[in-house]
Amino acid sequence: MKRSLTLVALALTLLFPALWAADAWARAGGGSSSGSRGSRSYSAPARPSPGSMSPSRPATPPSSFQQPAPQRSGWMGGLMGGIGGLVLGGLLGSMLFGGGMGQGLGGGIGLMEIVILGALAYFAFSWFRRRQQPIPATPAGHGAPGGSEVSSWQPGSAAATTAAVEAPAGPSELDLGIAHIRQMDAGFDPRGFAEKASDIFFKLQAAWMARDMGSAREVVTPEMHATLQKDCDRLRQQRRVNHLENIAVRSVEATEAWQEAGQDFVTMRFLANLLDYTVDEATGQVVEGSRTEPVKFEEYWTFARPVGPNAWRLSAIQQA
Repeated sequence: MKRSLTLVALALTLLFPALWAADAWARAGGGSSSGSRGSRSYSAPARPSPGSMSPSRPATPPSSFQQPAPQRSGWMGGLMGGIGGLVLGGLLGSMLFGGGMGQGLGGGIGLMEIVILGALAYFAFSWFRRRQQPIPATPAGHGAPGGSEVSSWQPGSAAATTAAVEAPAGPSELDLGIAHIRQMDAGFDPRGFAEKASDIFFKLQAAWMARDMGSAREVVTPEMHATLQKDCDRLRQQRRVNHLENIAVRSVEATEAWQEAGQDFVTMRFLANLLDYTVDEATGQVVEGSRTEPVKFEEYWTFARPVGPNAWRLSAIQQA
C-alpha cells in the first residue's frame, strides 16, 4: 500500500511541470488566470447582461375601460324597415281585398294613412325607450351627454392597474460602477475604453510572440508584467515560439466597473478567434495547436488605475 502511494506521488510530481509548461504554449494569458482584481480576485467575472444590450420595451398598462358594446343601428334604420314592412303589408292587402293605394280619407283609412301613423308610432316608441336607458360611462376627458361627467372608476381597478405595470428597473451594478468612476473622470466612456482595451490586447500579443514583454511594460501592472515575462522566459528555455495569426476580435464589452482602495477597476470581455500554435525553434515542427484550425476563446481582462483620469493598465486575465 505504501509503495503504491509512493508511485502515485512520483507520477504527479512528474506530471505537474508538464501541465505548467502547456500553459506557456498558449497566447498571452491563455489557459490560465492570473493577476489581481482587488477584492474580486477570487470571484468569477460577471457576464454581460442581456438587458444592457437589448432593452426591453416598457409594459403597456391595460385599459381600465370595458370594450363598448356594438352600437345599435339608428332609429332611421328601424323606421325605414318598419315603413317597408307596412308598405309590403299594404300592397298585399290591396291585392287581397281590393282598393288602391290612393284610397282613404274619404273612404276609410287607406295605405298612406297607415304608413304615416305607423311611422309616428315607431318614432315615439323609439324616443321613449332611449330616454329610459341608463347613460353609459365615458372615458376620462370625454364628457357625458348634457355636459355632466360620469366616473368609470370601479373598486379595485386602480390596484389592478398598478400591479399590471412593472416598476422600472434600477441601475445595474455596472452602471453604478461607471457612475462612480465618472465622479473623478467625467470623460470616461465604456465604448471608447473598449477601443483602448483592444489596442492593449494586440500590443500584448505582439510582445508575447516576441517572447519579450518589455515593449508592453507601460500597459500592464508590475505584477502582470512579471508573470507574463516569466512565461516568455520559459518558452525561450524550451526553444519554442508561440505563433498567433489571423486574430479576429468579435466583441469587446465592459461587464464590471467598481472602485476600491483609491483604484478604478473595469473588466472587459473579449470574444475572439485565431490560429494559435507553438513550434520547435530548431525544427519548425508544430508541437502544440494547429496551423489551420482556428480556436475560439472568451477571456475577461481587468484594467486598473489610480482614481481619476490616469492611464489604465492590465491587472488580471481570467478565463471564461
